[in-house]
Amino acid sequence: MDSLITAAARALAAGDPLGALKRVALRDDPPALALRGIAMAQLGDLIRAKELLRRAARAFSPREAVARARCIVAEAEVALAYRDLGWPAKALDTARVTLEQHGDHVNAAHARCLAARRFLLIGHLDQAERMVADLDPTLLPPALRAVHELVVAGIAIRRLQTNAARAALSRAHSAARLSDIPALTAEVESASRVLNTPAARLITKNHEQSLLLEQVEALLASPALVVDACRYAVRNGGTIVSLATRPVLFALARALGEAWPGDVPRDALVARAFGSRFVDESHRARLRVEIGRLRKLLRKLADVNATPRGFALVPRCSNEVLILARPLEDEHGAVLAFLADGEAWSSSALALALGTSQRSVQRALDTLAEAGKVQSFGRARARRWITPPVPGFTTTLLLPAALPIE
Repeated sequence: MDSLITAAARALAAGDPLGALKRVALRDDPPALALRGIAMAQLGDLIRAKELLRRAARAFSPREAVARARCIVAEAEVALAYRDLGWPAKALDTARVTLEQHGDHVNAAHARCLAARRFLLIGHLDQAERMVADLDPTLLPPALRAVHELVVAGIAIRRLQTNAARAALSRAHSAARLSDIPALTAEVESASRVLNTPAARLITKNHEQSLLLEQVEALLASPALVVDACRYAVRNGGTIVSLATRPVLFALARALGEAWPGDVPRDALVARAFGSRFVDESHRARLRVEIGRLRKLLRKLADVNATPRGFALVPRCSNEVLILARPLEDEHGAVLAFLADGEAWSSSALALALGTSQRSVQRALDTLAEAGKVQSFGRARARRWITPPVPGFTTTLLLPAALPIE
């Protein structure tokens, strides 16, 4: 490798994309194309970066398997930054295996971290943890060590392990400072703010208050019966009943929890669960059926008793019922939560992360755009959606799958 390529690579490793471009901007050989692509990615021109990296990968000969694999890893990083979650994960896995077989353990570790970050975005925590479980961060360079610790912290945050998250973020901050890359330091500081901003709301009959992540962790470990509107579940200690796929039953559980220790009139429950303004006997009959289903699901945690005017929730092993809700509740709150990270998302990536159809996401985006809450740029497949972060609130914990219920 010639001196200009070496100097450009060192400039990129130090976070100086302009210095790298000064050395290789006019060259079209494969190593220069790859370095130009990485430089453009660091400067924020992700579309151009993706094009250059693909050209570089095609230009390397089949015998240059390591160079090709490095280009694929770099393209995967661009795709992640561009929130192209549909990018072929299998190609990244193949590139990682190639790098490991040829002894390029640093770039192979980088590929593992990229795969783990993608799994985090779509809520697959177990897969994310497996991707980084075998990595020894002490053997990684400072920049990659910071990225690794960010992944570890992200997993801990979503699993409500605040002490582990703080420790990982502290290690990430130290590694980022050693790397001397301002953008990486800023990313670590942004992630650290998650622990010091409201993550949820506690709602009781008499008051409402914001909770930090560590307070949410303490609440869920308490003996109280918690109706969790962040994860659509009812829980008491280690016993969890998921109602994520039963919206009517969860609406009933939340209404009963908000009224505890009192009861809720039948007509009010019908309006809350079915959205009906006018109540007739068919609604009351359906309510009895749904209450029966809810009673059966919650039998280990609570009874749902009939009263002269409605129904009441009676905990079995607790003397307190609490409601845990998102910091901000909106009709399209889940979509807003993903967009609130400040990154540009495509509708297909949002659909993949939310586990819903792309058409449903597009309708939500159109509604939010009409209300002035989101904006888009680009056209067709290159169209991306973005919104400013919600000031003063944690965005990660707004996600429905961010904190697993099991």
